[in-house]
Amino acid sequence: MKNAILFTLAAAALVAPVHAKKPTLHVWPELGVEARIVFPNHGTIRNFEADGNDGLWLEDHQRRWYYAELLGPCHDLNFANAIGFDTGGSSQFDKFSAVIVRGQKCQLTSLVTSEKPLPRKERLKKRKAIVAAAKHIVAPSN
Repeated sequence: MKNAILFTLAAAALVAPVHAKKPTLHVWPELGVEARIVFPNHGTIRNFEADGNDGLWLEDHQRRWYYAELLGPCHDLNFANAIGFDTGGSSQFDKFSAVIVRGQKCQLTSLVTSEKPLPRKERLKKRKAIVAAAKHIVAPSN
């Protein structure tokens, strides 16, 4: 009897992972639309990725991505391991909110729906290619 129960439990443990679903990325119907994230202080923002010092991508708990454009450069954002969210007393994070990076408050100008950002290495490679291509462009002389 004991062996039958152990065999059943072992078989169930082997079968369960096969049927488990992988989390899928959410695809927005429209990109670039103003958005808001409700209750950011309760764990609804699960990840962030800096875009230099000018903006950042945010991922919510449903794996949806947003892009937050900042009013001006937010120094140290590119090197921050953690950030804070200042909603100004509201229960939602939107274009009127700010992020706190190493004690510096950085105001948002927009928060829009976005695709998942490219990996950092690919973004840097793409940026270098754009800079290299721009060097070959010659301005017309008057």
